[in-house]
Amino acid sequence: MSSIRDLTAWEPLLRLVRDSGAERLDAPGGYLTGQIGLGSWSVPVRRPFPVPGRAAQVEDMQDEFTAVERVQDALRADGADGVSFMVETAPGGRTLLHVIESGPAVEPGFTSPFVGALLLVENAVPEPWRRLPEDAPGAAPAPSADPALLERTLRERLPDAIGATEEEIAEAEARLGVALPGELKALYRVTRARWQDWGDDYEAAERVGDAVGCELFSLDELYIADAASRPCLWQFAADDAVVTAPDAAVQGLVGSPGWIVFGDNGGGDRLALDLTPGPGGHTGQVIVIDHERTIGAGLRADSLTAMVTNRPDGRHQSRDADNPPAVARVNIRALDSVEAAARPELEVLGIGVWEGEPLGLAPVVGLPRLRTLTACPGTLADPLEIAGLKGLEYLSLGPEDWRVLLDAGAVPRNLSAAHIEVQGEAHPLPILDLANELLALWDRPLITRTVLEARPDTDR
Repeated sequence: MSSIRDLTAWEPLLRLVRDSGAERLDAPGGYLTGQIGLGSWSVPVRRPFPVPGRAAQVEDMQDEFTAVERVQDALRADGADGVSFMVETAPGGRTLLHVIESGPAVEPGFTSPFVGALLLVENAVPEPWRRLPEDAPGAAPAPSADPALLERTLRERLPDAIGATEEEIAEAEARLGVALPGELKALYRVTRARWQDWGDDYEAAERVGDAVGCELFSLDELYIADAASRPCLWQFAADDAVVTAPDAAVQGLVGSPGWIVFGDNGGGDRLALDLTPGPGGHTGQVIVIDHERTIGAGLRADSLTAMVTNRPDGRHQSRDADNPPAVARVNIRALDSVEAAARPELEVLGIGVWEGEPLGLAPVVGLPRLRTLTACPGTLADPLEIAGLKGLEYLSLGPEDWRVLLDAGAVPRNLSAAHIEVQGEAHPLPILDLANELLALWDRPLITRTVLEARPDTDR
């Protein structure tokens, strides 16, 4: 098999790209970009319109599929998960292919063709992903928690179910590293929810789901929903904040060593027993971990017994889940000044689309908890004021602002991750060079670029 650094792996795709984007490539400074992974791709190839009266067929795009598969084979040969590329026309009409390998220090990009967050410190995670649950003095099981009633109810609903033995329950506890609450033990004494017990009988599985009120995981599938179980890219995770209101039932965490996941609501949201409740919650309450959120959980029932016997619908999310007070946005639709954002609890400051004069950062200098600053290009009056923000772990700026910091030797060295915010049309190669300058400051693996010249017969 060819390597992704070999032209032979790319030639079929190059022909398609050249044919589809000839006008763009022939224009002065024209280029086209794309990305290919083992499970998906985005390539600048024009797809044919389907025949009127029928849907698009695989054969309509077979040339694209075949060309992409050739690159994917090269990825597998190299042991790589993905690659980015840029095609341009060089002086003299030569077609050049830039093969971009981001390496382990760069997350996938969204606003830039190749560059997401730069991981300046290996294995570092944003502050919310480091946050552990706080103690809730006086937290206790809800009055509705009744393991005996729960077991009786489930045995009436599932008289033929095969339950777990005490040895199997003990094995699950040893694997998880936590003792299972009495209600969860009672549930699995009635049914251990294993497919082999049902003989692939879907109706039997549905009966268990109906009896419990969720898609129940088997005893072997229980897991702890700690922060590591809820990964998120730095570009988005750095904007989150952990906030737990004084009366909140559920702590606003990414995850907790006390969240024991036992099921699914059928839509991808996980159900867990919460052993680390908020100030207004109960130990062993049932929470819903929303798969569309990266932080927090909602309350489903104050006990597993209540969920099974009363069948509550929906969930109750903290009022701060969408607009935590530790996060401030300054833009044309939110706060109208940095002064308005400055408060002691501020952790995340985002400066977005702005139509006024560039903004100064003096009002937030010295704030004890400020750890994230994102600023759209052109919104800062003086990027060097960033030197006064001593606690930053994540910084996202436009290329020009990064250039100011680099030239002045003023890039904050306490950063764990950084991002180059690109808006509008920007040539990718200078962005890659800028990213490598930042990575080099931390002696991190650089983005590599292999330039290949297409053979004449690759062109149209």
